[in-house]
Amino acid sequence: MKTTPFTDLHIALGAKMHEFAGFNMPIEYSGIIEEHMTVVNGVGVFDVSHMGEFWVKGPKALDFIQSVTSNDASVLPVGKAQYTCFPNERGGIVDDLLVYHYEPEKYLLVVNAGNIDKDWEWCVNHNTVGAELENSSDRTAQLAIQGPKALEVLQRLTPVDLSSIPYYSFKTGEFAGCPNVIISNTGYTGAGGFELYFYPSDAMTIWNAIFEAGKPEGIKPIGLGARDTLRLEMGFCLYGNDLDDTTSPIEAGLGWITKFVDGKNFTNRAELERQKKEGVTRKLCAFELQEKGIPRHGYEIADAEGNVIGVVTSGTMSPVLKKGIGMGYVKPEFAKAGSEIFIKVRNKSLKAQVVKAPFRK
Repeated sequence: MKTTPFTDLHIALGAKMHEFAGFNMPIEYSGIIEEHMTVVNGVGVFDVSHMGEFWVKGPKALDFIQSVTSNDASVLPVGKAQYTCFPNERGGIVDDLLVYHYEPEKYLLVVNAGNIDKDWEWCVNHNTVGAELENSSDRTAQLAIQGPKALEVLQRLTPVDLSSIPYYSFKTGEFAGCPNVIISNTGYTGAGGFELYFYPSDAMTIWNAIFEAGKPEGIKPIGLGARDTLRLEMGFCLYGNDLDDTTSPIEAGLGWITKFVDGKNFTNRAELERQKKEGVTRKLCAFELQEKGIPRHGYEIADAEGNVIGVVTSGTMSPVLKKGIGMGYVKPEFAKAGSEIFIKVRNKSLKAQVVKAPFRK
């Protein structure tokens, strides 16, 4: 298994470790619910150094990004980030990712850990315009410091004014005495906070500084288990669950990151444009259980007559709402908020209601 600069530290701290996307990662420390609530109410730190980072540089950088991603990167000023995806030729999604406009003619793509090799191959094979590509995944570490107290803690460690970094923006500066740290506000928990991108050689300096600075706020390390429950309460998609090579961005409710603007001829544009115009045969919806139970990935979704109308892609017991919540693909007529659906849990059918995400307001 691959490791991050923090793997030995997680083990020393007693984290429950497990393979995730080929990496030996901390799943939980003190327990998922406790860690979840630490982030919602205070501040917690996630090691997300397993994520992939690709640099796209040169005069053809924007042309390349416009040809392989669904969103319109031409409107992205320096210092801003954008959520987008790589569509494939079959109407599905190679991966969802973030695009950072780092400098003129220089962009950073942040991709999912489990897709680094696949995404890199995709980018290299689809680089028909001659952009300069660099895979710096092994030379980049990342921590996500999340929660309502994150800004207060991190501001003690940097001269960069963190309150001047709005959502989906970033700045580069000194952090804990380390130069050239990217300080980003994109978030995957809905609790506020920042992501830090830095050289692995600075990893322990930054980790130790953050935990020292956060002592008054009760800062804690958080595992990937709570990261999953936090993102699900916000209705954020997870690649491999809610998105994959067979799910289109239109089906997944990601029409807002699929821009059919003039001059942007991205992969499989015509098919996605047709889907947006003519409709799709399934849609991703969010739902809350009306009865006691926990929906899980792969469970069938049925109508009142017991006919199967879809499948659960993500599900959990919400630590904040204390009820079963989930997402899944259903026939379009059942995807509207207020619709009654049933989740097949073992030999029971549990009543659920389609709701508008996020679950945690």
